Amino acid sequence: MKYNKLGDSDLQISEITLGTMTWGNQNTIAEAHEQLDYAFDHGVNFLDAAEMYPVPVQEKTQGLTESYIGEWLAKRQRDKVIVATKIAGPGRGFAWLRSGVQAIDRKNIEQAVDDSLKRLRTDYIDLYQIHWPDRYVPQFGATVYDITKERETVPISEQLAVFDDLIKAGKIRHIGVSNETPWGLAKFTHVAKKKDLPKIVSIQNAYSLLNRAFDGALAETSRHTNVPLLAYSPLAFGLLTGKYLHDNPPKARLNAFEGFGDRYRKPNVTNAVAAYVEIAKAHNIKPSILALAFVRSRWFVASTIIGATSLEQLKEDLDSVNVELDPAIFAEIENVNSLYPNPAQ
Repeated sequence: MKYNKLGDSDLQISEITLGTMTWGNQNTIAEAHEQLDYAFDHGVNFLDAAEMYPVPVQEKTQGLTESYIGEWLAKRQRDKVIVATKIAGPGRGFAWLRSGVQAIDRKNIEQAVDDSLKRLRTDYIDLYQIHWPDRYVPQFGATVYDITKERETVPISEQLAVFDDLIKAGKIRHIGVSNETPWGLAKFTHVAKKKDLPKIVSIQNAYSLLNRAFDGALAETSRHTNVPLLAYSPLAFGLLTGKYLHDNPPKARLNAFEGFGDRYRKPNVTNAVAAYVEIAKAHNIKPSILALAFVRSRWFVASTIIGATSLEQLKEDLDSVNVELDPAIFAEIENVNSLYPNPAQ
């Protein structure tokens, strides 16, 4: 396991992050703790959660993931675990979360942080992220900016001012964004510098062989702002393991939850997956290892977030750190990408 400095922070994070969004829905607390023990005993030092987890999001389960982590964290040496979590933004219709108003404003941020701290059973959060922007942006599979969907938004300077107070209070150490755009990334860093407010140290966006949107303007912005990527969905909800090509298991995430993961049900996704699986077979490596090793190889990726519903899956995913792809494989990947560019963007 290698460790990378996270942007301008003092955090040295493992190149693999343990994702947690299934805990409390597809996974029990015992299974969650088993995964945590195994991952951290094998070099992972970074876990990623969110106040709205597990997914699919429901009122009756919201917050369970953080609570599962909290019970485990209370038995670990706190300074050996880097904990990231997120505040839910507006626009998703969660009428039961914080009285139905999820603006990224002082009242909501302070309540969300305090609630997460209680569930996590800790005094501080190492990386606190905005799960999606307070303002309207196309997200979760949408790619076209629709001006009719614009909404009132909390100024970024006001958002950062609240985080500044929470950092000074010792409740959070660093901040990041998620599902953000090049404009948003540049704006957050510009405002922070101009007003002497905390700078974001990371951006958590989807990135995989099926969704390489980050390769363009976001990569340029990441480079010049020194805000690296925490890549989520590197296996594209399991599609890049190849398991949906033939077996199509009924309990797998895309089949178990209707309407979940629609961004991966687009034309050319199956064709692209099949082509990447063939590359893996030709080089005698597992398709999942190919997909994870590719994401890990990208210069702008600080850590790759893996999520497993079984210990066997977790072990396989962690094995990807032992694989480095050679130039011939990268060339074959680029050939497929030229035929099916970003089919699940």
